[in-house]
Amino acid sequence: MNLWRRHPGVRTGDALTTGERAADYVRNGMGSWPFVFLFLGTMALWAAYNQSDGFDPYPFILLNLFLSMIAGLQGAILLISAKRADSVSSEVAVHTLSNTALLQDMIEANTVLTESVARLAAEIHEHVCPSAQRLGAGTSQKVRSPVSQP
Repeated sequence: MNLWRRHPGVRTGDALTTGERAADYVRNGMGSWPFVFLFLGTMALWAAYNQSDGFDPYPFILLNLFLSMIAGLQGAILLISAKRADSVSSEVAVHTLSNTALLQDMIEANTVLTESVARLAAEIHEHVCPSAQRLGAGTSQKVRSPVSQP
């Protein structure tokens, strides 16, 4: 199951053109295991029914004609599906880029806020503990905490 439909950056539903919806339908249908098994089953039934006295006896000329027509369209179908997959990837990439830019802005704002908080904390510390500032700045003695004493 493709989860790209749940991605917020990928257009779905009515936002898609008829061609894009058809490309998604064909890609999801023909690019699946049920399609492969259905195709193999159809080929086996065709061969079994036409084994003797069928409407298309061996060497299955009509079947070969149908398969050749499908092969002729297969290149175009694969290109259309690949083009749609590229479109989905582009939409995801653009969404990711816009989110990255937004996150960068938020990180920069957070950095400015963190620097402001650090500056304000230092100012508060100066007002609350002025003696510790003078003691540490005026002398070469270090203030020891009770925990760090031997």
